[in-house]
Parts: sequence; C-alpha cells; structure tokens
Amino acid sequence: QVHLVESAGGLVQPGGSLRLSCAASGSIFGDTMGWYRQAPGKKRELVAVVASGGTTTYADSVKGRFTISRDNAKITVYLQMNGLKPEDTAVYYCKLVVTTGVYWGQGTQVTVSS
Repeated sequence: QVHLVESAGGLVQPGGSLRLSCAASGSIFGDTMGWYRQAPGKKRELVAVVASGGTTTYADSVKGRFTISRDNAKITVYLQMNGLKPEDTAVYYCKLVVTTGVYWGQGTQVTVSS
C-alpha cells in the first residue's frame, strides 16, 4: 500500500513564495512524482512532474516561477513556488505513478490574494 502526505498550503500575497512537499511511503518502484492543481470550475491540470532520474516537465504557465525537485532517499517531492499570482489559486494535488498504480495526495489549498 502506498500513502502520500502533503504539507499544508496557505494564503500568500501576490508575488510571494510557498513551498509544498509530498512524502510517499510504501513499496515504490519506477516512480514519477508530480503536482497537479484544480481551480474552482476548472479541470485538474498538470503543474510539474519529475521522473525518478530527475527529468522535469512544467506547465507553460509556471515555467520560470515554480521548481519541482525530489529527494529519492526520503521519497519526497517538493514544489517551490515563487512569484505567485492570483491565477495560481487552486487545490494542489501530489501524484505518484509507480509500476503498481497511480496514487493521489489529499490536496492542499493554495490561495494567492492581497
């Protein structure tokens, strides 16, 4: 069984920064970890993913502002968000893809507002 535990999000002013983390536990092989988000009334969308070898992919909307990284020893993925904008407001979900299936975190609210 795989479990994902996300850190708390929060309320941030425009231009501010926030770091999210997601720790996985369980039997994990051949994984890709990533972050997705879903704003009210919109579909869930990819934010950034990082493969076990370190290859990263970002949504165009966050390139240059967000950085995804991972600690393989801790099976943890991080999302450093800088230059936050109101349109980044959403529930952020951690996603883990392994050989045995796909797992999602519980979601954490990030609100960017003055």
